[in-house]
Parts: sequence; C-alpha cells; structure tokens
Amino acid sequence: MSDKKMTSSRRHHLKSLMLQIAASMMEKEKKELAVAKQAYMAEKCPAPNLSGDQSALMETCKKLHALIDAVDEERYDLEAKVGKADKEIDDLKIKVVDLAGVKKPALKKVRMSADAMLKALLGSKHTVNMDLRANLKQVKKEVKEEPAEAVGDWRKNIEDKADRKKMFETA
Repeated sequence: MSDKKMTSSRRHHLKSLMLQIAASMMEKEKKELAVAKQAYMAEKCPAPNLSGDQSALMETCKKLHALIDAVDEERYDLEAKVGKADKEIDDLKIKVVDLAGVKKPALKKVRMSADAMLKALLGSKHTVNMDLRANLKQVKKEVKEEPAEAVGDWRKNIEDKADRKKMFETA
C-alpha cells in the first residue's frame, strides 16, 4: 500500500459509495425476507376452504382454535424459559462484578478544617462549631503558667549540686 494519506474528499466519496451499496443490499434483503415470509405462510397456513356447510366451517374453526391454543402455550413456555435465562444472566453478571471487584479511584489528599469534616460527616443540618486551635492555645497557656517558686526551686537545686561538687573537689 502507498504511504500517502487519502484526501478528505476521496474519503467522503468512498464512504458515500459504501453507504449506497449497503442501502441497496438492505432493500434487497427486505424483499427477500418478504418473499420468504409469503412462501412460509403459504406452506404452513394454506388458504381456508370455505366451501361447504356450516358444520364443516365450525369444525375448521375448532381446529384453528386448538392450533391457536397450542401456539399460545408454546409461546408462554418459551417466555418463561427466556425469563429464567435473563434472570440467570443478570445473576452471573453480578457474580462477575463481585469476583472482579470494583476498582477504587486513587484517593487525593485534601486539606480540610475540622469544622468542614464534621459538617461532611454529620450533614449540613447539624452544624457544630468547634475551634480546636483555640483549645490548643488555652492548653499551652495553662502549661506555661507555673508558680514562681518552682523556678526558684530549680535554681536552688542547681546551686546545691554545685556546692556538692566543690566539696568533692576540695576533699
């Protein structure tokens, strides 16, 4: 084949030709189906013989009703089979999905405030306003507030240890 690309006008022309050929083939197929249907109907359902007396016509009607009933029963049975098959197909599709598992999308890291998280969990109706950072600042402030005696005790302990060290050095 050549390495040249086909022009768009040439491509459209070929596409329209293919569509015309396909349309003519479909028309031909429809005519063939109609002829086949007529032949089948002529073979299976011959024209009724309406000549004769009333009892012969009644007998013909009874036969037709019996045939109709048989066809209806067969249709009902086939519908039941198709329904069972469809249900089985649906069950098998569900099993396939269960066995294959659902691929979960990769989770993204999202920065979200505590209030937004609570709103997402509890819904928009329940609004809980908690300022967690303010609570943390309060805790830090409480930790920093120590009595002045503790600071003095700490210095005193260091001075005592320094005195002990001097005692050992002099001895």
